[in-house]
Amino acid sequence: MIKGINKEILRLSLPSILANITVPLVGMVDIAVAGHLGSAGASLESAGLSGIGAAALIGGITIGAMIFDLTYWNFGFLRISTGGLTAQAYGRKDWSDCAATLKRSLGIALGAAVFLLAIQWLLVNGILLAVKCSPEVKALAFRYFYIRIWAAPATLSLMAFKGWFIGMQDSIAAMSTDLTVNIVNIVSSIFLSIGIGAWAGFGYSGIALGTVVAQYSALAVASVIFLTRYKGKRLSAQERISLAGVKELFRGEKTRKFFSMNGDIFFRSLLFMAIYGGFTTISARYGDTLLACSSILMKLLMVFSYFIDGFAYAGEAMCGKYIGEGSQSMLRKTIRWCFVWSAGLSIFFVAVYGFGGTPLLRMMTSDEGVVQAAKEFIPWLMLMPVAGCAAFIWDGIFIGATQSKSIRNAMIWANIAFYSVWFSLCPLMKTDSASMHLLMGAYFAHLFARGIYLSIKSNSIKI
Repeated sequence: MIKGINKEILRLSLPSILANITVPLVGMVDIAVAGHLGSAGASLESAGLSGIGAAALIGGITIGAMIFDLTYWNFGFLRISTGGLTAQAYGRKDWSDCAATLKRSLGIALGAAVFLLAIQWLLVNGILLAVKCSPEVKALAFRYFYIRIWAAPATLSLMAFKGWFIGMQDSIAAMSTDLTVNIVNIVSSIFLSIGIGAWAGFGYSGIALGTVVAQYSALAVASVIFLTRYKGKRLSAQERISLAGVKELFRGEKTRKFFSMNGDIFFRSLLFMAIYGGFTTISARYGDTLLACSSILMKLLMVFSYFIDGFAYAGEAMCGKYIGEGSQSMLRKTIRWCFVWSAGLSIFFVAVYGFGGTPLLRMMTSDEGVVQAAKEFIPWLMLMPVAGCAAFIWDGIFIGATQSKSIRNAMIWANIAFYSVWFSLCPLMKTDSASMHLLMGAYFAHLFARGIYLSIKSNSIKI
């Protein structure tokens, strides 16, 4: 039985880990391209950016990407709620409910995308009012945003598809869409920004344009997978995705549960945004070099999270399935073994950050000033696996159990921890470097708070 559980955990987690390996590479490549554009005078001049240094270019990418992170995190329920509810429907073998969940999620995704496109000017200007950064960084962030925003329909629809594929225990499909968006993003961003042969490319703007190309490419792949693997096979003719029965789709108890869970996850996303946005906004106060430094560190910190998320997704899919089946013993065994695997991964990453910290920094930028500024923060990288393990795994398990209120409340405590540490100790910091150390400490305080709260609430996960 244990062997079977571990085999299933690995079947679901390894494809996600493989796909997630490319996720931080996208951010790293974007930052690396921007960081090296500073030495590519021709590319900068053709883009009207001559005279702007690598730190400002990295800062522009960071602030621009932050705007989308803050925006799209608010729609995280499109993946989270869809995944948990679909997994439980899969456990009950209720294919009609599986299809209805995807219909609802895709409908909301497309409606939200139209809304974001309509308010794009208000959105970017409103967020940038709260961000203190240099005029050069702000101008670059505007340029990045107004290109990438046109990927919104694809980005939000992909969230719905990914959650649904995970809920259907189909990690291969989720991996295929993730690999597509990430690999195409890397290749197209490099190609469109620095060009090839005699063509100089679009310079800085090509980084954002590459993301747009990648998102629509992945949406095409997700659609093909659905049409070939599910439509007309596991889902009957009455359960296929169509425009019929739209009114009925948004009625009934299951619909109320869907929107109730979405409300909790939406609020959780706002709380998550408050921490991530606060981290970037605070770091921007200390100049372009420390902003670039904190941006690179955050990308490296997230490398671990993308690996551990593979086991979190496995926990989400399997726990949801076993709750749907009504199997309490399998639920408990799944939770226990997900933590065993994640603990082993955490030990591995402590070593990776400890021995590879400086080479990773040099891979991200050729700006020696940024590298030297970031080196003193390497110990924080080594703490990430210890602080983040429980928080990430419990997130997946609670999503599979559709206990959205606990996930929301965990983020409330996380915000209390983050801002309590920052505001209580900030007046004591005498240098910019010390303030950045405190900011990193506040970030890890929020991870510990999430893990501790969800560990306490874990007894509530029952059939």
